[in-house]
Amino acid sequence: MSEEPLKILYLSVEVVPFAKTGGLADVAGALPKAIKALGHDIRVIMPLYGFMNRTALDLKPVVEALSVPIGERSELCAIWEGRMGDSVPIYFVDNPRLFDRDGIYMYPDDDERFIFYSRAAVETAKALNWQPDIFHCNDWHTGMVPNWMQTIYRDDPFFSQTRTVFTIHNLAYQGIFGHRVLEIAGVARYGFLAHPELSNLNNVVDLMGRALIFAHVVNTVSERYAQEIMTPAFGEGLDPILRDRAETVFGVLNGIDTELWDPASDQDIATNYDVGHLERRTDNKIALQSAAHLPAKRDHPLLGLISRLVEQKGAELLPPVIEWSVRYMGTQWVILGTGDTHYQDALQELVNRFPRNVSVNLTFSDALAHRIYAGSDIFLMPSRFEPCGLSQMLAMHYGAVPVVHETGGLADTVHDFDPTAGAGNGFTFHDYTPAAFYTALVRSVEIFHLPQIWHTLQRKGMKSDFSWHRSALKYVDLYRKAISLPNRVPTRLQERMDLLRHLTDRQ
Repeated sequence: MSEEPLKILYLSVEVVPFAKTGGLADVAGALPKAIKALGHDIRVIMPLYGFMNRTALDLKPVVEALSVPIGERSELCAIWEGRMGDSVPIYFVDNPRLFDRDGIYMYPDDDERFIFYSRAAVETAKALNWQPDIFHCNDWHTGMVPNWMQTIYRDDPFFSQTRTVFTIHNLAYQGIFGHRVLEIAGVARYGFLAHPELSNLNNVVDLMGRALIFAHVVNTVSERYAQEIMTPAFGEGLDPILRDRAETVFGVLNGIDTELWDPASDQDIATNYDVGHLERRTDNKIALQSAAHLPAKRDHPLLGLISRLVEQKGAELLPPVIEWSVRYMGTQWVILGTGDTHYQDALQELVNRFPRNVSVNLTFSDALAHRIYAGSDIFLMPSRFEPCGLSQMLAMHYGAVPVVHETGGLADTVHDFDPTAGAGNGFTFHDYTPAAFYTALVRSVEIFHLPQIWHTLQRKGMKSDFSWHRSALKYVDLYRKAISLPNRVPTRLQERMDLLRHLTDRQ
């Protein structure tokens, strides 16, 4: 297989530092820079939202009037170019009708908005006469691109050598719409997709499902999650397709930006430190207790949690575990995040009952997040499922010891501490119950009171390699795998779809 530098167009509808609602933006803001550092020509493309300032971002127009097919007509957009860091070009799709909004998602025309963006991304490559080896698509918003590459662009010589890689960041969000989407996307003549085990695909448009069928290579953001989603428990209704694609579904663990997140130089924390000077970390614990209006207690375990307060993130497990740990172990809690009202209310009730032990901050503050990573002794992630998770890696990088549910990327990065063998870098629980969570927390607090062992755990976490360089190397391997594959739907899946169409036609 050729080791020549690759050309990759990276599609994401949110990218740090330009627009962010979640972890997708963090990945899109860091991974392309790591791939560029390996010597590849990677470029990013995203929508130009209304809250972005072209002048402040130093954007330059590169295509003033790009005609983009949308339904049975075409619509114009402009393409602007900026830079991510010092080296990675990023293009912005400028269509005021669709993107001049104050937010990114949750608009009634999101189907048209993101299909237009995706089609504009494909057409931008042609307008720039830049033939990508790979379209790297992310989540349902870009799910039509793999579909197009094997339908309306299949015989386009410009893309004859282009392959698609599709990354699942969260399978729960699939982009499900009605027949009109097929018309908008220009693939209505191909009809709905059909699968013998998924009758629901016969009368809806599932953009995530289409990407899983047509992409040359599919990956998730951790190895464990790649296996989990092939089961009914985690497959969100698409596991039959994923099992059919098993030979071309991979897991690549996300990384963290170790320049942006570095306790040795972090300007948001009280005292800088590194793995060789853990004693300085105590200053950050005292500062966090003060900021959270909790008593300064060096010898009491301070627990941190940064999360959306929703069922997926394990919010339902928190109230009983917080009460038990406060009553029986004297723990202190600093929680940062927002979410479902009933979870917020339950946590606020605990603040009212235990004001000297529980601090809940129903907002998001990047500066406070840094302080929680630097000041908490134990960091909690009880997620019911977690495709990857970045917070547990950031916590370990800052010397906080994680307690996590054994699932997805949490299981790939946090290994249960075994005091007899000295193995492990945190504490995990298998059963998704308050009792199991609490038991793991009790074990962590017991070790917290053994400073020599605890410091060994902290150092082990801080020395772990969670860099994007490691992830970038694996993505380049995926790109080369995709390039080696023929430009068609995988044989087994195509045979099953053709059989169902044949049976349907006979009825």
